[in-house]
Amino acid sequence: MEKVRQVKIPRIMFAAAASGSGKTTVTCAVLQALKNRGIKPAAFKCGPDFIDPMFHSEIIGAHARNLDLFMLPEEVCKYLLAVNSAQADIAVLEGVMGYYDGLGAASAEASSYHLAVVTETPVVLVVDCSGASLSLAALVNGFARFRPDSGIEGIILNNLSNSLYQEYKQMLEAKTGLSVVGFLPPLPECFLESRHLGLVTAAEVEDLKQKMALLAQQAERTIDLDMLFKIADKAPQLAYQEININKGTPVTIGVAKDRVFCFYYQDSLELLEKMGAVIHFFSPLHDKTLPVCDGLLLGGGYPELYAEKLAENIFMLKSLKEALAAGIPCLAECGGYMYLLESLVDKEGREYKMTGFLPGQARVTSHLNRFGYITLTALKDNVLCPAGETIKAHEFHYSDSTDNGNGFLAVKPIGGRSWNCIHTQGNLVAGYPHFHFWSNINFAYSFLERCRAYRKAMQETGRCNL
Repeated sequence: MEKVRQVKIPRIMFAAAASGSGKTTVTCAVLQALKNRGIKPAAFKCGPDFIDPMFHSEIIGAHARNLDLFMLPEEVCKYLLAVNSAQADIAVLEGVMGYYDGLGAASAEASSYHLAVVTETPVVLVVDCSGASLSLAALVNGFARFRPDSGIEGIILNNLSNSLYQEYKQMLEAKTGLSVVGFLPPLPECFLESRHLGLVTAAEVEDLKQKMALLAQQAERTIDLDMLFKIADKAPQLAYQEININKGTPVTIGVAKDRVFCFYYQDSLELLEKMGAVIHFFSPLHDKTLPVCDGLLLGGGYPELYAEKLAENIFMLKSLKEALAAGIPCLAECGGYMYLLESLVDKEGREYKMTGFLPGQARVTSHLNRFGYITLTALKDNVLCPAGETIKAHEFHYSDSTDNGNGFLAVKPIGGRSWNCIHTQGNLVAGYPHFHFWSNINFAYSFLERCRAYRKAMQETGRCNL
């Protein structure tokens, strides 16, 4: 039985009334300002988003994590918060969407609020002041009092001029009883560009360090960082269960990682390492051949933006197709799955040849397809699990393919809509859904055992791992 531990972790969540209120801007500004002061923060994102944690990671110089109460059990979220904050002075959590927005219109499950309650994390509400004044007090009061355990301890005002700050601060503190911790004025020079899946990735922002430096300078001037730390220090000890992981014989896993394939949950990769995997990153965009390895992970990302360059790297396409034909275990998610098809058509209608291991074509559309959380049930035995096993996952893509597979049944948590998905043939699992291995760690165990069997077979036949 897992041992229950308690640990003191100062922690705080930045939440908001809705997306676009400035949560990411405030979070990045505070993270950089804390780091400039010599304070070591750990960073977390509520929900399944891959992109915001990339910005957090660039700032803190360590991997940010996702805490998702749909995909992960409550005890797992508390465990990952605890172990990933062990060496930090403060844990900073960024919320998702509106504070109470969960699985459906009437549900707060898997919301920022849900995570704050489960982890007993104090909350600072980021309020966009554009086009409002006294109405902001009604907004804040509504959020703070909507649930008796809202956990909201303070307010940060976004998009507010310096000349109006004291007036707004006095009004809001008088009308809400909450402390206004500071503000950020409009900062067009720190604007982060967006595209169809959200913000551009951190690696693509050439002047990111300069923008983060400007945000931190502004935070030092207009946000009371000492008060934020006092709010974070109100958090009680975090009780969590220790989770023991069995480590098997080492195997090498090749993980596609570059500007194209960059959507991974760091905790999933580290779970594989705890189970005996040695991670070897490679670039389908730049490398000519696969690394010597016993298994492959092809994550999501933006193959549609780099389709021409991927198609031009014919040596990598050939190397990957040969490895898959030889039976190397492979998990390909979303963009990685698109890379394995015969071709990819971008938003301009241009078609490019891909690996061609799976039949069919992916085509970029003008809208999200099957967007959101799902529960997957295996319809047949596969490299990750036997038939009947389940795992929580999500889909987030503007493309669709001519054949999405039939190895799993996907079911939406609200409404019960369902569809077949994911190709499962031999040692390959490939489809649009994104997995988090901590949702069902047996999937990770199964994948690595199949990698070990593949390694052994290669050794017995005298062939190399590819």
